Amino acid sequence: MINLHVTTVLMPLIASIVAGLFGAKIGRERSHQITIAAVGLSFLISLYLLINSLGDDFQIQNYNLYSWAIVGNLHMDIGFLIDRLSLLMMVVVTFVSLMVHIYTIGYMHDDPGYQRFFSYISLFTFAMLMLVMSNNFLQLFFGWEAVGLVSYLLIGFWFKRESAVTANLKAFLVNRVGDFGFLLGIAGIVFFTNSLDYYDVFSRVDLIASNEIKITETTSWNAMTMICILLFIGAMGKSAQAPLHVWLPDSMEGPTPISALIHAATMVTAGIFMVARMSPLFELSEVALAFILIIGSVTAFFMGLLGIIQNDIKRVVAYSTLSQLGYMTVALGVSAYSAAIFHLMTHAFFKALLFLAAGSVIIAMHHEQDIRKMGGLKKYMPITYVTSLIGTLALVGFPGSAGFFSKDALIETVKYSHWLGDGMIYWISYLSVLLGVFITSLYSFRMFFLVFHGEERMDKETKSHLHETPTVVTMPLILLAIPSVFIGWFTIKPLLFGEYFDGAIQVLPQHDVLAQLSEGFHGSWDFLLHSFTASLAFYMAFLGFSVAWLLYIKFPEIPNKIHKKMRAIVVVLEEKYFFDTLWMKVFPSIGKSIGRILWKQGDEKMIDGVLVNGTAYGIRSIASVIRNIQTGYLYHYAFAMIVGLVIILSWLLWT
Repeated sequence: MINLHVTTVLMPLIASIVAGLFGAKIGRERSHQITIAAVGLSFLISLYLLINSLGDDFQIQNYNLYSWAIVGNLHMDIGFLIDRLSLLMMVVVTFVSLMVHIYTIGYMHDDPGYQRFFSYISLFTFAMLMLVMSNNFLQLFFGWEAVGLVSYLLIGFWFKRESAVTANLKAFLVNRVGDFGFLLGIAGIVFFTNSLDYYDVFSRVDLIASNEIKITETTSWNAMTMICILLFIGAMGKSAQAPLHVWLPDSMEGPTPISALIHAATMVTAGIFMVARMSPLFELSEVALAFILIIGSVTAFFMGLLGIIQNDIKRVVAYSTLSQLGYMTVALGVSAYSAAIFHLMTHAFFKALLFLAAGSVIIAMHHEQDIRKMGGLKKYMPITYVTSLIGTLALVGFPGSAGFFSKDALIETVKYSHWLGDGMIYWISYLSVLLGVFITSLYSFRMFFLVFHGEERMDKETKSHLHETPTVVTMPLILLAIPSVFIGWFTIKPLLFGEYFDGAIQVLPQHDVLAQLSEGFHGSWDFLLHSFTASLAFYMAFLGFSVAWLLYIKFPEIPNKIHKKMRAIVVVLEEKYFFDTLWMKVFPSIGKSIGRILWKQGDEKMIDGVLVNGTAYGIRSIASVIRNIQTGYLYHYAFAMIVGLVIILSWLLWT
């Protein structure tokens, strides 16, 4: 088994090195063949291991491959933790990555950086596998930072575009803010436990929880709460939670395949996975859970609103990712870690599908991304149309789709989270996810109707060349559409109400909302029928669909009137609640002002003026006085000696 684990991780790395260093020699075709074969093999091994784990005799494997360093009693090891949580993530990551690799053949066909792109996405897959398979915080942090580094390279892949360079720098810097908190959280864990190994740390959680961290002379915070919040700040950066979300929409400057990889199965889900993995820590801090819940609720609702006014097809899907990540975070906040991972899995399939479908439309439209310049593509692109419809239905949670089972279950967990009490936090979170369903349905069908239905708004030149994209593009769409429909039917029971995550996720009995939800669960069909009779989510989704149909099909002139009537609100949404202004203008200007003060007052006046030049001036002044005393005349020196002698004798006589 160890050999299989190592092979799964190393194959994408080896393929990345070959395509990156020798791509020019082996050629474009051989480069994509090697990388696809490597990722495909990793997927097959991961699937094999996952299937084998479903038996009753499955045992969690936790082992170290080698020691990287030893500092005192602190061991820094490289190793793997193979449980059902990591196996599920391995299958999701490798499958979506495989689809993206295949899709890239068609999308990047004429790009001069063809081999380089395949090298990057294979390296991305390797980094994510190292992250999800790690058994210690050191390796977790390595995968964490490696994913961030490769995302920087991919977002700025078209580096000759100024917008791409700005976007990848933005992503890199914003993630460093979150990663600083993440690193402090890991440092806190090492301080209290003197260990980086997950199981060692989990066995000492009571030691952390019983300690206090002194903030001021009169203020102390619980160590577990402090550490958990710091760890989650890292997740806020990676999983793009408000206010560290600003990098994600701009990451659309990268090629569409990487948008699918970043948004669906790799980078943005790392934070969700990390919190679920650290459930033994987070369970001991209700303050941290409440903080997570509030952040998730704000992100789910307010980021969804921004999707309504977007006109770039990729940005609409990007803001839907922000909203869905908010849903997963809300589930983490109510201790429904399994529900968060369940939605992470289904979301990976239908979100990758939506991004790749958007890329298919972009190819057909000769790289036009404005949905206002599309329309009526249904008859030209039937495969893209059907798969986009499946992805959209899954995103809004249409009954029977994969997204329905995960999202509806997630909303129900929030509804049953009575351990929060019936206060403001509970109602804010519940209303946020419920209203978020309506908003998601509205902007999703808005995009769908504007792209595939209604009048044809493209120019004649584009229209004359419209046709379905090649098989190498549509095949991944079909393969992703299958799990987007069916995966929820077969996985909801074991993942949410079964024993699948036993040993991987820990929940305190008083926080176990899924246990309460399981009392009313009687199979997938019953869950489906329940949505029509007792679930508000279905009716909110239907309401969103109806409003979108009325505004963009039946009465398409109304949206412009609404924009004019509600201009103030539209401006706030267009400015993205001014978060970009805050991060890119206000904070930098404050930093520049502080820097200017330190430069002018500190450096020029204090250091150069007082310490350096002032010292020189003082010495020069003293020297100029002393120099006048040294006249060279003997009688002057004799007079000075007599005066000195008088002073000394006077002093002696006086004392």
